[in-house]
Amino acid sequence: MDLENNPELDGKYLGTVSQDFIKVSDNIKEASYQIRKRGFSDFPVFIISKTEIPIGQLLYKKEEIGTIWNYFVTYLDELIQRKIIETGKVEEFKKTYKNPEEYCCLLVIDEEFVNFVFLPYPED
Repeated sequence: MDLENNPELDGKYLGTVSQDFIKVSDNIKEASYQIRKRGFSDFPVFIISKTEIPIGQLLYKKEEIGTIWNYFVTYLDELIQRKIIETGKVEEFKKTYKNPEEYCCLLVIDEEFVNFVFLPYPED
């Protein structure tokens, strides 16, 4: 799994991901802050998927908030336990992980496509 922003995301996904993200970014930024502040994880990950998935906790159902994607929250530890991030790739993930005050770590899951993307939070 590629930990960098993937060009494939630009074409097929970036538009809908970005449009949705603007609607929920303030709440996601706050959730990320609370996760880190309370010591749950230094590496919160927000998963977006068009279908229900058995990973993390559901934050927002697309039908309830008028988005294309469902939003889930999880942490690095769960992604390691579920072998989404291989144990040998943990340090690479931590190095790639961008400042959570400025960027949201999204894991996009759609059919056969699974990839991380770091989106900047919109400026106030």
